Amino acid sequence: MSDASRMKILIVEDERNHADVLAELLERSGYAVSVALTFDDGKRMLESTPPDLVITDLDLGAHRGTELLRVARALARPVDVMLISGVGSIEDAVEAMQLGAVHYFTKPLDVQEIRSVVGKAAERLRARRAGVEADSGLHEFEGIVGRSQGMVQVYETIRRIAPTTATVLIQGENGTGKELVAKAIHALSPRAGEPFVALNCAALGGEGLLDSELFGHERGAFTGAAAAREGKFEYANEGTLFLDEVGDMPLSLQVKLLRVIQEREIVRLGSNKTVKVDVRLLCATNKDLEAEIQEGRFREDLYYRIKVVSLELPPLRERTDDISLLVSAFIKEFSAAHGREVMGITDEALEILAAQIWKGNVRELRNVVETMMLLSQGDRLGVGDLPAEIDHRPSSPSTALVSVDDLSAYTLEQWEEELIRLQLDRHEGNRGKVAKALGISERTLYRKLKEYGLTEWGRA
Repeated sequence: MSDASRMKILIVEDERNHADVLAELLERSGYAVSVALTFDDGKRMLESTPPDLVITDLDLGAHRGTELLRVARALARPVDVMLISGVGSIEDAVEAMQLGAVHYFTKPLDVQEIRSVVGKAAERLRARRAGVEADSGLHEFEGIVGRSQGMVQVYETIRRIAPTTATVLIQGENGTGKELVAKAIHALSPRAGEPFVALNCAALGGEGLLDSELFGHERGAFTGAAAAREGKFEYANEGTLFLDEVGDMPLSLQVKLLRVIQEREIVRLGSNKTVKVDVRLLCATNKDLEAEIQEGRFREDLYYRIKVVSLELPPLRERTDDISLLVSAFIKEFSAAHGREVMGITDEALEILAAQIWKGNVRELRNVVETMMLLSQGDRLGVGDLPAEIDHRPSSPSTALVSVDDLSAYTLEQWEEELIRLQLDRHEGNRGKVAKALGISERTLYRKLKEYGLTEWGRA
């Protein structure tokens, strides 16, 4: 590896012995390492000759490593920062993640963890140098397709949080790809070689079944429990557990989940014995959990535990530029899956797909493309292959609710407020039905209700 291609690392540590040991470890791994023994020297070196990565102690005498983190993030070319703490409090970790740290180590340092996390940082650096950054035209990121600005921001957030151990709350409407994002975070994390386990909290019928799936059970714990069984937390040990639709979890299980996050141990159904678990937790929901808290359906303390970092996925209607890329990706996927030789899609058919509302987001678009693939008899998908539920008739001016002259008298916000009022009255304040009618998530609707000062019944 040439000197020019080696990742340059700046270590800022006021204890020389610790600095020397860490520097030797990283130099043996092939990195170019510089050491600063004071905050002032570290700040000077960071600003004069920016490295590729800073690893700094959190406690630097009269200063804190988070001050260097702010300096690094303010540079013309922001530098990744990893923090080391001898205490390792939750508050410090949350502050570090919120400020943009890519990892938070606790002493005593684990050699394998350092090698793995820094190795991932080196891989990201090589990718950037090869020109495959998302904002440089990347069409696919860890299986996620898209290059719109909203998706570029998602990719950047994934890159920053993946190497950490932070709990992440992924929010977005149904079909936006929350599980794909969770898998991407896992794949780019130091736990990539360990299990990724997914569980949909809304898919299981009863509370007891979800309890058993999460925490396991002993033989005889309930009728039909013929043998002991480990739950998802044990199965995902040392890996990642993804809890989808966490907003649908019963309150009694929310208490148990909170305890697992705090104590890092579980108790199987029918047992009094605790089992230690080392799991990174990723959660997802299409609900507005703040609204659920107000309604008494979700615990506020759990909400802040699972939302150390929050990531919101844009709906497909906010990233229509990605539809052509998604369609191309689905055609490639289904050509292989169904043994078809479809070369693409006509401009007319693509234009119609791009004009749809897509309340089911990417998942709905994927299903439509698969249907077209199965119905098509040619080598290109066309208008004739569109399913019956897709409206591909040309729009008519006569279908407009009001004239252009009428519209000109109001702002967009005024029309939006009136439309929400109309749907609230029509559906008697049922937020779920109103959100569905408007083609938005309940989370977005709740935000709009607060923005316009509306009650559930559509009156200010």
